[in-house]
Amino acid sequence: MKVMIIQPIHEIGLQMLKEANFEIVHASSADPEIVAGEITHVDGVIVRTSPFNARVIQNAKKLKVIARHGVGLDNVDLEEASKRGIWVVNTPNANAVSVAEATIMFILALAKKIKQMDFETRNNNFKVRDLFSTIDLEGKTLGIIGLGRIGTLVAKKCQAAFSMEILAFDPYVDRKKAAEIGAELVPLESLLKGSDFVTIHAPLTEETKNLIGEPQLRLMKPTAFIINMARGSLWDENALLKALKEGWISGAATDVFVDEPPMSDHPFFSCDKILLTPHNSALTKECTFRMARDAAQGVIEVLSGKKPTFPANLHLLKKYGYEVD
Repeated sequence: MKVMIIQPIHEIGLQMLKEANFEIVHASSADPEIVAGEITHVDGVIVRTSPFNARVIQNAKKLKVIARHGVGLDNVDLEEASKRGIWVVNTPNANAVSVAEATIMFILALAKKIKQMDFETRNNNFKVRDLFSTIDLEGKTLGIIGLGRIGTLVAKKCQAAFSMEILAFDPYVDRKKAAEIGAELVPLESLLKGSDFVTIHAPLTEETKNLIGEPQLRLMKPTAFIINMARGSLWDENALLKALKEGWISGAATDVFVDEPPMSDHPFFSCDKILLTPHNSALTKECTFRMARDAAQGVIEVLSGKKPTFPANLHLLKKYGYEVD
């Protein structure tokens, strides 16, 4: 059986597939039109962030499993895969630590104005130290949108390290679970009004698209910061830029963009109030190992006739009448 690798993964994943006696083929491009032409006789696939749409799935006549090298599933057409009885698996335990640590890096960098301080120091403006413009995290309030694995870790780490108060918004988490974490579940509006830092860890769905727009940003404190570690479309990029330029909030940071990679003239690039990274918070050496390992394991499980450990479309397969239990 053949397994296609759409984008490069850690060698551990390839090694596991080889040891399971699968033939590995590499897509010549991540472009879905090219993948659609090359995937006809493939049994399993590992995809990272490139689009894996209905046309690709329709052309994959033998496909039995799509392994998402990561957690988010917005680039995979789950409905089309499920209609055809194709398992979709992901790696939910692989990236939580890495993204949580990157979130805390952003929180600290914004609080201590690392970007500005580095620039001014390099430009011989040592007097910048007398602006007294940085802040402590001790006792500040952190608002977490999405209290899943990553959001939970961020909450625990920020409580332990900085004694931060935690507000959380997540319609799918009950108060008891939130309380066990030490978080207070509140409506989104209350979270935005009461937080010194807001960090986004929600999945991208029709329900959450543009969750943070102009009305929501206007609720925030002028001293507050917002961070997006999930998907670019969870906020309105133009509204965020307006908020930063007009001073509704103090600053922002993001690891994600609506369109990736962003165009060279993206307006964020000329805004010094936002910190940017290239959607690489989960691409630590350790995390890429874990994602490749777990994605390969999902492929091996399905192609060996087993139920996968981390199914992502179980409910949809049941919906379309497939026996999956």
